[in-house]
Amino acid sequence: MKQEKILCSDGAADAPAPVIAARGLDLTFQTGDGPVQALKDVNLEIEKGDFVSFIGPSGCGKTTFLRVIAGLEHPTGGAVSVNGMTSDEARRSRAYGYVFQAAGLYPWRSIAGNVRLPLEIMGFSRAEQQERVEKVLQLVDLAGFGKKFPWQLSGGMQQRASIARALAFDADILLMDEPFGALDEIVRDHLNEQLLALWARTGKTIGFVTHSIPEAVYLSTKIVVMSPRPGRITDVIESPLPRERPLDIRDTPEFLEVAHRVRQGLRAGHAYDD
Repeated sequence: MKQEKILCSDGAADAPAPVIAARGLDLTFQTGDGPVQALKDVNLEIEKGDFVSFIGPSGCGKTTFLRVIAGLEHPTGGAVSVNGMTSDEARRSRAYGYVFQAAGLYPWRSIAGNVRLPLEIMGFSRAEQQERVEKVLQLVDLAGFGKKFPWQLSGGMQQRASIARALAFDADILLMDEPFGALDEIVRDHLNEQLLALWARTGKTIGFVTHSIPEAVYLSTKIVVMSPRPGRITDVIESPLPRERPLDIRDTPEFLEVAHRVRQGLRAGHAYDD
C-alpha cells in the first residue's frame, strides 16, 4: 500500500504517514480478581522500513502491544492505526505476518506444507503457492528442506520456517514476539545475523519483542523501552549504528553506549509507582 503524503500549507509534500501509529493507547483486561491495566497512554510512531524492538520486564505489556497492532487484542482507550487502517482492517487485508514465541509448525505437514498453509487459506493458485514457498525458503536459508518435517529440523531451523510462513504472502510488516528467546546463545546470534540480512533484502517494517538488551541494540533502528505494568513507554532510542552490523559491533563504544541507555531506561521504569 502506498504511504500517504501530508501536504504542508504551501502545497509541498511532507514526510509519509507512519506505518504504525499509537495515540493515547490504553488497555485494561477484566479478570475474576478485578481490572488489570496492561497498557497506559502509549504513544508511538513506526516508519516504513524501521526495525523496532520492544524491551521491558516480564508482564510490562510488550506482547500485548504487539497483539493490539495485530488486531488480536483491542484497546479500551486511544487508538492504533496500521497503514492508515484500524488494526482489524489491517488484519483482514493481511497487512502483516506474525511470528510467535514458539514455531507452531504442524508436525504432520512438511516444512513446505507449513509455509504453504496461509497461501492455501487465502486461495492462491497451486503454481503461485509453489513459487512463493520456494522463494521464502530461499530467503531464510532453508532451500532444500521443504520436504522435511518439523521434527527433523533443529529449533533454530524451525523458527526460520515459522518466519518463512509469515513472509509467504509478502506483507510489508513483520511482527515478531520473542521468536528466539528459547534458543541457545550461539544459535540466537546466528539467527540475529540472518534476520538482519533478511530485513536488508526485503525492506520490511519489523516490530520485535525481546527481553535481551544486546539483541534489541544489535537488531534495531529504534528501541522502545517499556515500564512494568501498566505498560508505558519510558524511552524511545534512535540507534546511531549503521544498518550493516557484524556481530563484533557489540564490542564497540557506540553499541555499549546505546545498551547503557536501554539499561538506564529499564531502571527508570521500575521507579514508577503503579
